[in-house]
Amino acid sequence: MIDFRAAAVRDRVVLPLTQSCWAPAEPDTVAETTVGSVLRAAAETSPDLLAVIDWGASSADRRAWTYADLLRAAERTACALLRHFRPGEHVAVYAPNSGEWLILEFGAALADLVLVTVNPAYRAEELEYVLRQSRSVGIFYTNSFRGNAMVQWVNTVRGRLSDLRVAIPLSEWQAFMDAAGEDIPLPDVQPLNPAQIQYTSGTTGRPKGALLHHRGLTNNARFFAARSELRAGDVYAHAMPFFHTAGCVMASLGTVQALATHAFLPAYDASRLAQLLMVERATHMLGVPTMLIGLLEQLASTNCDLGALRVVICGGASVPPEVVRSIEERLNVRFSIVYGQTESSPLITQVCLSDSPEDKALTVGKPVPCTEVKIIDPASGAVQPVDSVGEVCARGYQVMQGYFDEPAATTLAIDRDGWLHTGDLGTMDSRGYCRITGRLKDMVIRGGENIFPAEIEAALHRHPAVLDVAVVGVPDGRMGEELAAFLRVRDPRPTAEALHAHVRELLAAPKAPRYWVFIDSFPLTASGKVQKFVLRDWWKGGNLDAIDMVAVRCGPSGSKVVQTG
Repeated sequence: MIDFRAAAVRDRVVLPLTQSCWAPAEPDTVAETTVGSVLRAAAETSPDLLAVIDWGASSADRRAWTYADLLRAAERTACALLRHFRPGEHVAVYAPNSGEWLILEFGAALADLVLVTVNPAYRAEELEYVLRQSRSVGIFYTNSFRGNAMVQWVNTVRGRLSDLRVAIPLSEWQAFMDAAGEDIPLPDVQPLNPAQIQYTSGTTGRPKGALLHHRGLTNNARFFAARSELRAGDVYAHAMPFFHTAGCVMASLGTVQALATHAFLPAYDASRLAQLLMVERATHMLGVPTMLIGLLEQLASTNCDLGALRVVICGGASVPPEVVRSIEERLNVRFSIVYGQTESSPLITQVCLSDSPEDKALTVGKPVPCTEVKIIDPASGAVQPVDSVGEVCARGYQVMQGYFDEPAATTLAIDRDGWLHTGDLGTMDSRGYCRITGRLKDMVIRGGENIFPAEIEAALHRHPAVLDVAVVGVPDGRMGEELAAFLRVRDPRPTAEALHAHVRELLAAPKAPRYWVFIDSFPLTASGKVQKFVLRDWWKGGNLDAIDMVAVRCGPSGSKVVQTG
């Protein structure tokens, strides 16, 4: 495991940079905190302040907890958990967002248990893999969610998992709490103790379990809240899943340390999100691009007063500049873009609310406090000059302890000097502002030329008819790879010629996609990222009819072949 205290920054950044390497100059310090200690501090400081609002399945199911309520419930939960489990053991939660989910997060932290977060969309095979790989000894679950028979999958896999001793449905949560008996002493939890195993979103292959410690989670959330200008009494609303770091770290641990109110939905629904923002007078919200695009579409057809909203934060995927401009103008808010990954607890960079419109639209900001970032040549490992594309690497307090029980994968991800190799391609300018240009695996090599889909996607988002787009590389016998653009568009549907001409006005000829695919919806991970490998698989398998689309090929001469599904 990495010694995070030993990886202290020795040099200060000197601007302007000539090499793409940032060492923090901020006076901020990393606090020796835990998930439980930040809740205790909030309850001591502001016991009567509203901490959590759970909107449930409908607004009639709304429930709320003050900070004093939340701490009492979390401590009671910790005592109940220690009747079944020993400190250090792994306990899974397989459920959509709820107040019980959050209470379990804080209770497990106070009991020094490692919380394993499981996607509630998982079915039997996926659930079994995560429970087995994480060596979970217990699981809390809901019976079903959005048509997924979760209790059936728990019962299916339970007998096949020798480590799994306890399975408790959240429908019996109160009975579980009532059976706790007398309070028992809670353990002394240390900041570098592991707090969670969060599984990567699985856009390629089997997900890996990132082992995240208390110190990384709490400090990353604190810095995020500060750069988002989240203050005591503000209301932070969202529909991001709790099994993802955006929900149970940025939202839950950021609000606690800012003494703000955390309001949430069980899952994303554009109509209910608009209502939540309006009714709770939300000041801040977080979403991925697909969610924000859906919210804008919803607001265009409804009369929702979002006058309290001051800040919109976006992450999880490249954010097209046109989406940034549209959000700021239509909602009269300030915008912040965050960049990171599960392995970094999760944030590496963030745009400041005071940054220029150009920086908000075109960058992912500067590194968050106490974080080193460099851009390297993926082949040689050498630090790149400023404004040169390379792999983004990060080092700091927030880097995971490793992939649980996968030492080989950990060695590939974190080098001997403690640098996390993200697998993302990006640049850094002379001020330290970073841009993400794509993934190493997403990079398209067309006729020997490296092409980055994010640049093409940003250009297409500037077309007024384009709602959403994903550009992927597809096999081609002559060029090696060609570019295929999958699009969701407004009616009337633009022609391939018009889209091709639009790209050519903005970018060089090799960057204009050859294939155009119009689609009703994208295959997404639960955290809102487009599963580009699914799009490639559809293309490679000739499975175009299965997704009810029209594919248009723009040949070198401008001729077209149309396939209808």
